[in-house]
Amino acid sequence: MGRPRLHLLAAVLLVLAPPLFAESLPELFQKAKAQVKSQSWREALATLDQLDAESAKPGNEAARRQLIAPLAFYRGVCEANLDHLDEAEADFAAFRRAQPGASIDKAVYSKKAVQAFDAARKDAAIEDPSSHDSHSLLQRFEEFQPAPNAADKPDERWADGPVKWILTPEETAAWSAVKSDTERAEFVEKFWQARNPDPGSEDNRARAEFERRTAFADEYFRPDEKTRGSMTDAGMVFVLLGPPTRANRRPVTASEDRSIAEGNSQEGKWWYSNRNSVHIDGVQLLDASSSFREVWHYGREALPKGASIYELNVVFVTKKGYGRFVLQRDPAVLATLETAKPKGHS
Repeated sequence: MGRPRLHLLAAVLLVLAPPLFAESLPELFQKAKAQVKSQSWREALATLDQLDAESAKPGNEAARRQLIAPLAFYRGVCEANLDHLDEAEADFAAFRRAQPGASIDKAVYSKKAVQAFDAARKDAAIEDPSSHDSHSLLQRFEEFQPAPNAADKPDERWADGPVKWILTPEETAAWSAVKSDTERAEFVEKFWQARNPDPGSEDNRARAEFERRTAFADEYFRPDEKTRGSMTDAGMVFVLLGPPTRANRRPVTASEDRSIAEGNSQEGKWWYSNRNSVHIDGVQLLDASSSFREVWHYGREALPKGASIYELNVVFVTKKGYGRFVLQRDPAVLATLETAKPKGHS
């Protein structure tokens, strides 16, 4: 009676054990191509994400350079067929930057993919050149060095700054009861120690990352001389989620703008009636310099631990009379932002 049980246990362990040999980059690439060919779009995206992660490991630099264009292209194909058009256009635009002059085979790929590919070309022609240079937000952040002593001082205005994005209601109430500079300094130290991933260590990675993101947001998202970049919608998202995996911008179409205006204030409706627009191949687009949608795409690897979704698209809308980089408060976005707040511990 004992032997069959041992055999059963061995079989279960064999099923649960991780594979002894990971798939190689060529194997993952061929697997993704086969999934695209069979129209298994979600499975192909998962394989492409795996290929992206594996190629980013040390020692794979040469292979990664070769994979930049095909990864973007096949992602675009999958996303277009899943009706994720903003992401598809962003990836096709990345492909076109890596392969200038490249085209798509209309006999092989679906009408959705072809339209997204063509839209990426049109958007590139009218995109605001000041918004995106050769460095993505991710690259800029990786290279960013905050100024010394850039962190907010623990004065009476501390809780009104970007730390408000992560303060709990209980902490906000406790802060309001603090009166002296000494008490404020002690409160701030306890606040960050409660969020220290290595309690007791002087190297508080959570605080250092928060302060670095805040300094970056203040520099890159500042809308005017009076407002800190970290206090805008874009700054809040950046402080909580960090840099997006990729981002793209395109003009708002007249039909999209009508739906936005009708759902908002009379001021927004006024702007709709006084818009400036252009036509490209029969599609009416509002002036890209003053009206556009910017989408920040966060892949699985960029999402906070505990997030219940596979990927996230954060949409900002800029329009005269509506606002600049106004966050579109989708439930999935709000839930993920809440998950991203560093939690204190006792």
